[in-house]
Formats: sequence, structure tokens, C-alpha cells
Amino acid sequence: MLLVPQIIANKEKYITALAKRNFDAAPVLDKVVELDEARRATQAKLDNTLADSNTFSKEIGMLFKNGEQQKANLLKEKTAQLKEVSKELSAKLAEIQKELTELLYTVPNVPHDSVPNGQSDEDNEEVFKEGDVPKLAEGALPHWELAKKYDIIDFELGVKITGAGFPVYKGKGARLQRALISYFLDKNTDAGYKEYQVPHLVNEASGYGTGQLPDKEGQMYHVTGDDLYLIPTAEVPVTNMFRDELLQEKELPICCTGYTPCFRREAGSYGAHVRGLNRLHQFDKVEIVRVEKPENSYQALDGMVEHIKDILRELKLPYRVLRLCGGDIGFTSALTYDFEVFSTAQDRWLEISSVSNFESYQANRLKLRFKDSNGKNQLAHTLNGSSLALPRVLAGILENYQTPKGIKIPDVLVPYCGFEYID
Repeated sequence: MLLVPQIIANKEKYITALAKRNFDAAPVLDKVVELDEARRATQAKLDNTLADSNTFSKEIGMLFKNGEQQKANLLKEKTAQLKEVSKELSAKLAEIQKELTELLYTVPNVPHDSVPNGQSDEDNEEVFKEGDVPKLAEGALPHWELAKKYDIIDFELGVKITGAGFPVYKGKGARLQRALISYFLDKNTDAGYKEYQVPHLVNEASGYGTGQLPDKEGQMYHVTGDDLYLIPTAEVPVTNMFRDELLQEKELPICCTGYTPCFRREAGSYGAHVRGLNRLHQFDKVEIVRVEKPENSYQALDGMVEHIKDILRELKLPYRVLRLCGGDIGFTSALTYDFEVFSTAQDRWLEISSVSNFESYQANRLKLRFKDSNGKNQLAHTLNGSSLALPRVLAGILENYQTPKGIKIPDVLVPYCGFEYID
């Protein structure tokens, strides 16, 4: 959530920057300024009313002490009136503050200067590419056919149990899933990230804290009886561990990693591009989250990008890195890099990771602050990234590593799997 003082100080700059997102910020930010002026004016009236009431209360005591009962009673009547006025002003102030907060929730984060202009994912900017696309034998299969051929993923059984988008992993397919999770966690902990196991459901406050609510409410599974939400990513519970916290500067950076299943309704997703593992309602993902001092957050973002590059190099998967344009960047992000792995059998790029810097946008919602060396409280910066999401990594491995002998397991995963081929 943007800070009101920064909106007031940088309104025209923010309007221009938010236009990159195709977001018309002018009427919204004008309303923010108007509501903030009303809030401050109401607060000033309330403060003056309370001050007058306190002054009269002290005078009443002195008048009674001096035997001036009539004057004291007159002041008591005025004090009673002031209490009614203060009650009305308090209610009005709360109403203005609520309207202001709800309006701020509708304003996305201001994109970083390096975010390119663009309307959709077609306008994203490729900033890095690495790895050779393997030449597959004639008749190479997409991963959903390989899954059936080697009996490692059963999509139909998932439909029977739950519905489309909930696959069942079997045998070596399940072991490969487990191997990838362990490998990703080991890579992250070796890089200094502390591992956490977190709840898979969160309350409404957590959803608002990281920005899934109200922006993505329709995309989250909602347990209505308990008013809880199934997590779309481990980012939500991990980042919310620090909600309403005042950290010490020496505690930063905080680096976290965790594995969770993720749940997404993916409403409106249809067509050939969502076949197999390409788009699921439930999938596994290992996440990395960082809490940083503002001046270090972009260096940290670069470090996260390099960390994920290293994982993909070890898996020997061809990949590329995209800087997302204003029309494709997430609601809460200031700058996002997407990683895509090339699926040779599908002849297309598959997104496998997003790495984002939210600057202070989430921290303001979370009230996540740290006390700097001067004793001043500052909002921290938060970052997160997939390290990595399993379905499309698995799809890339199945398709790019298929051979006449079977599916070869990447060398780095063999110690985790205990086998070299799926055959």
C-alpha cells in the first residue's frame, strides 16, 4: 500500500508511473488527497474538542472546591456537549480513515523506473538467456503423454478424486517430485535461507498484508465456515510472520525459504496451453522470501536472480529471464523478473519462477518496520521468488530429458531420487 505522504509529495510522478500499468491514477490519487485533508481537518477538530473538554474538567474541579457550584454545573453541561461532539467527530474520523484505507487498497504499487512500457506479456523484455535446446528424436512426446506412457502422473485419477487440475503423482513420478523439493530446499538453505514449515491456510489479515486481498479474492479458495483462505503461495504465510513487527537493524536481512502446496482457482483458464502440468489448481512450490533495508533491496533482488540461475544451470534446462512490462507486472510488485524454461516437445516457453521486489508496499500493509541506527522507525522492503515451482520444472525435465531408453534424470537429482532413468 502506498504511503499517503509520498502520494501527496509525488502525485504527478506517481500518475505518470502508474500509467505504465494502464492504471488511470489521477482521479484515485486526487480522492486520496481529498480524504487525507478531510481526515487531518477532522482530527484537528477532535483534538481541539478533547483539549477543551480536559480544560473544562480541570476548571470544574477548582470551581467545586471554591464553592462556585453554579458555574461548575454550567461547565459540566458544556463538557457533556463536548463529549457528544467528540463522539461524533471520532465516528466521522473512523469513517474517513476506513474510506481512505479501502481506496488505497485499490492502488497498485508504483513500478520501478526500469519497468518497460507494455500492454501484455508479449511486451516483456528478455534480459538473459542460457542453455542449449536439446534436439529430440522424432516422435518426442509432450509431458502429459510421457506421464501416461511411464505411469508416473495420473491426471484422470485426480479428476475422479477432486476435479481437473489436481493430478496424482505415482511411483517414480512422486519420488521425482520429492527429490525436486529436497534439492530446492537444500540449495536455498546452503545459500543462507532459513527453512520454515508454515500453515497452508491463512486468515483475512494475512491476505491483506501481502496484497492477495482484495486484488485476487476471486482466485483464492475460501473456507467460508472459518473465513480462512488456502494459500496461493508460501509467500503469504512466510511474509506474514513479520506482520506488526518492529525489527532491529542488525536483524536484517532476514532470508526465509519454505515448501508448501499452493492452491489457485485459476478461473477463466482454458485451452491447449493449460494441458497437463501447465496450469494446475494445486501444485508444489519452494519459495524464498527476504526482508531487507531499503537501500539493499535491489542488490538483494539481483542476488535472488543469480541464485535461481544457478539452480537451472545445475538442472541443465534451457531458460530465459524476462523483465515484466507495466501491463504484466503483479499488483503489489515494483519490479519482477520471470524465469521461463523451454519445453522442447511443446515448442514453447513455460514460466517457472517470478522474482519480485515489493519495496515498502507490502511492509506498509503489514506494518513491518525496523529501527535504524538513528533510532528512527522505517518500513522494510520485502522480496520473494519461486525457487522453484515444481509443475513446469517437472514438465521441462520430462520433455527435454526424454530418450529412447526413457527419461534421464538430471545428474544433480540422482542422489535425491535414487535412480537414473524413468523407464
